[in-house]
Amino acid sequence: MKKVAIYARVSTDRHQTVENQLRQLQEVGERLGWIVVAVHTDTGISGAKGRDQRPGFDALLRGVARREFDMVAAWSVDRLGRSLQDLVGFLADIQARGVDLYLHRQGVDTSTPSGRMMFQLLGVFSEFEREMIRERVLAGLDRAKAKGTRIGRPPMEPKLVRQIQEALAAGTGVRAVARQTGASPTTVSRIKAMLPEQPVAAG
Repeated sequence: MKKVAIYARVSTDRHQTVENQLRQLQEVGERLGWIVVAVHTDTGISGAKGRDQRPGFDALLRGVARREFDMVAAWSVDRLGRSLQDLVGFLADIQARGVDLYLHRQGVDTSTPSGRMMFQLLGVFSEFEREMIRERVLAGLDRAKAKGTRIGRPPMEPKLVRQIQEALAAGTGVRAVARQTGASPTTVSRIKAMLPEQPVAAG
């Protein structure tokens, strides 16, 4: 019999409670003979939030790390995260620990051959999604270059660079130079790093 941890979550903008999700998952568990060893919930928390802002999800992942159960059960994929990449990353993490995943609404159970195949397909689609995003970004950069649009920060005026160099050479501190010239402290520090080393006075 499988030891199972149930996870349920509702967002602030949803007029529902975790009880509905828990009831359906517990009914599935009774039908399939699960031993529910843990129930973790997050109420009023968006799936876009990180682990540090989802205490129930964090407790679930700590249980995964300690291998306290054989399977994680959730009502739907969007209870776990907001993107395909989130899901694939979560699946990879739990499967590395020998833990399977059951998703009620999607009918996914990675402990079965068909469920494992679905997991492999999700990985393919996630890689496709990343590649499409990368191609769109590169195509946008190419279009911008073709139109003569400058990519990145505009170059600093030579006059301002000289002003910063002179102030630094006179011994003015980085933050003071930044205030005087309107340049950022990071820019001033970068220009300072390019200045020749000042000889150390003997004495």
